Amino acid sequence: MKYDFSGWATRNDIRCSDGRTIMRDAFKHNDGQTVPLVWNHRHDEPCDVIGHALLENRSEGVYTYCSFNDTENGTIAKALVQHGDITALSIYANKLKQNGGNVIHGEIREVSLVHAGANPGAFIDSVMIHGEYADDEAIIYTGEDITLAHSESENKEATKEETVEDVFNTLTDKQKTVVYALIGQALEDKGGSDDEEEEDKSVKHNVFENDEQTQGGALRHSDEVNILSLAKSNSVGSLQDAIQIYLDQNDSLAHGFDSIEELFPDYKDVRPGAPEFIERDQGWVTAVMQKVDKSPISRIRTRQTDIRDLDGTAGLRGYGYNKRNVAKTVAGNAKLLKRTTDPQTVYRRDALHRDDIIDLTDFDVVEYQYKIMRQNLNEEIATAIMIGDGRDDADDDKISEEHIRSIWHDDDLYTIKVDVDIDAAREELQGSSTVQHFGDNYIYAEAIINSSLYAREHYKGSGKPDFYCTPHLLNVMLLARDLNGRRIYSDVGDLEKALNVGTIYTAEQFEGKTRTTRTNETKKLLGIFVNLADYQVGSTKGGEITRFNQFDIDFNQEKYLIETRLSGALTRVYSAIVLEEPVAPAASNGNPG
Repeated sequence: MKYDFSGWATRNDIRCSDGRTIMRDAFKHNDGQTVPLVWNHRHDEPCDVIGHALLENRSEGVYTYCSFNDTENGTIAKALVQHGDITALSIYANKLKQNGGNVIHGEIREVSLVHAGANPGAFIDSVMIHGEYADDEAIIYTGEDITLAHSESENKEATKEETVEDVFNTLTDKQKTVVYALIGQALEDKGGSDDEEEEDKSVKHNVFENDEQTQGGALRHSDEVNILSLAKSNSVGSLQDAIQIYLDQNDSLAHGFDSIEELFPDYKDVRPGAPEFIERDQGWVTAVMQKVDKSPISRIRTRQTDIRDLDGTAGLRGYGYNKRNVAKTVAGNAKLLKRTTDPQTVYRRDALHRDDIIDLTDFDVVEYQYKIMRQNLNEEIATAIMIGDGRDDADDDKISEEHIRSIWHDDDLYTIKVDVDIDAAREELQGSSTVQHFGDNYIYAEAIINSSLYAREHYKGSGKPDFYCTPHLLNVMLLARDLNGRRIYSDVGDLEKALNVGTIYTAEQFEGKTRTTRTNETKKLLGIFVNLADYQVGSTKGGEITRFNQFDIDFNQEKYLIETRLSGALTRVYSAIVLEEPVAPAASNGNPG
């Protein structure tokens, strides 16, 4: 591609001075299009068009490659750019659509060269049409510097291995001045030219004293030569690395040279904008929030009549009649099962200092904070639904099991709890034969599958359930091999068929979770089978997830709150299956505790 310069036409996630933010892919449909390149957004006359701009949509924004035409104005503009007099771009866009303060769609009509000095930072120069969704047009400035295109010979050089000169050119002017002085002093000590100006000599002597010892900020000639030689070697190839290696190997120099970091280039973000999240599994959280049965009623009541008469003692059977003078037998009473669940408020609260909100300009820190809060809240609710929030009953912050009933800890009438006996599975598979030897993964997988399928005989839930387990358990089952070393299950799909489930979801939040039974036994959670259509989450109008903010004038803080008021419970009996592994008590050594 032949072009004269390139640069950012727009950048995502930078809050403009009018409060609006260009969102990712707002101009995605302009990718690959060519639009006019104009001067200072003038387009009344043909001579105002000075070239064209090819648009490229990227994850960080819209990048553009610009070429000047051969007109008089195009030639003048090209000279100004190459000389560094003009260093910034902006765009004119219309048909803007936005959601709140976020610009989510628009049409780029032109790219323009502008005076960067008049446009510090990113801002939008337009007249707003207020509303949730508004059509608008704007001139959008990014404040980013443009980049000149390299000539063919320079491009060839760029493909070569990085040299010391390449590294040197990455230094700032201040850093280069220090290195110039270092090299100048080295040449002078070797007998360099005597016709240098007195001012240059003064600089060299001020920065590097001609002394055989390293003192304060001084560097002796032998050190200079050794550092440069080290930087040129194939094993190092970097001036910065050479200086650091030399400092590490020479204790006196390491203690004598102050502020060595000033020689190094400034740090740059690998991914500009908001920091990326380090988070736990969220796929299962999304599944839970989407699959539960949502109701506009928050006070949940379930009622079932048990007419099974499992042991025949309830008198619910049918009877035969004969002509003897005996009254017909009256059936017994069916058992009515009923429970109610009330709602509880679940919230996430945070605060940001207003000074920080103003100073952070490379991304919208308020929306970033809300995103964190919403994700935390979703994870907390999903965890409470599946296994409980893990806090003690006496903790004031606990999400009560009386309001959001966790499937794991629910009554045995609603959740079938099954122990997985690994030792029994091993004995069943291998018996007394010492010739056959199945791997532990295969034994574990078979124990899980057998236990779950047998438990399904008592399952009364709707349709086919999903399986939620730890990533480790899934891997153990996938790595199961037969006696010939072949994998039993080629992929997750094969395992889903073996377990007779819809989808397997992994949840690292389940790892290492245990509960204590009423008989004081410890059980380790392995996985949960459930169709979440049988779990109802109720929230009345006003209790849905809502965000609030308030300014604290005393502490100059914006305080944020996101909360919901809801209830949750399984609504069908025997509608979930929990697989657990008994945990053997720790061996006693005779000492108390």
